[in-house]
Amino acid sequence: MRLLADLHTHTVASGHAYSTVTELAQAARGKGLELIAIIDHGPSVPQGAHPWYFWNSKVIPSILDGVRILKGCEANPSLDTENGIDLPDDLLSLLDFVAVGFHPLTGFDQRDRARNTEVLLRVISNPLVDMISHPGNDDEFPLDLEPVIQAAARHKVILELNDHSFAATSARSASSKRESEFARAAFSAGVPIAIGSDAHYALHVGRFDDAAVVASEIGIAEEDLVNRDAESVLEFLTAKRRRPRLDVGGVWEWPVGSSGGGSGPSGVTLW
Repeated sequence: MRLLADLHTHTVASGHAYSTVTELAQAARGKGLELIAIIDHGPSVPQGAHPWYFWNSKVIPSILDGVRILKGCEANPSLDTENGIDLPDDLLSLLDFVAVGFHPLTGFDQRDRARNTEVLLRVISNPLVDMISHPGNDDEFPLDLEPVIQAAARHKVILELNDHSFAATSARSASSKRESEFARAAFSAGVPIAIGSDAHYALHVGRFDDAAVVASEIGIAEEDLVNRDAESVLEFLTAKRRRPRLDVGGVWEWPVGSSGGGSGPSGVTLW
């Protein structure tokens, strides 16, 4: 399985990740990826990004040294906001890609399956939401599988098969079986599926090996995944809704012979 797009990567703006946008793009190019989505954590995660960070993501190049950059978020469900998400709809509508997932210390640590499911169903019904990240985290944030699958199929929302959920170093590894169950049910129901690395460090971009094994065991082929390449991702996203900033930020290439740094074509220093 050769996947050329990674819809789940984080920068230092997430508060507990260790690479910049530039470093992620360079790593993606080195691995032959065509597209990455930068989805830093929303503000309810401790040390997560401020809403202004997401608003100003328009300054990031849309194509950086040949790699398409989707400027998005991994927002969180919320009990305290009008839309049930920790970023408002008027901001979400500007982003290239919107993922939402449960995380510790954001108001859902009671392991209340019924409440978690009810909250997530509301999130999935929001037309601005594109993907639910690591839905199989049953140990920390249990969900009723069937209604989530039905809602994702109805609203054409991606359910992620998260590679990091299968890593021994992951807090979610105890729930890896449930992650597989969600992927199997999603595939059977025709729900869009993507494999994401959940990279919090540049060298982990495009790391799909463990999730790809699970996908193969289920019978999910490369052509069944949204993130097989940049074209398949953009086709899915643009069919779902308008993305007003998709090409804002321009195209930037490193100078010939450079491994990074320096100036873009307009002579403006990138960093």
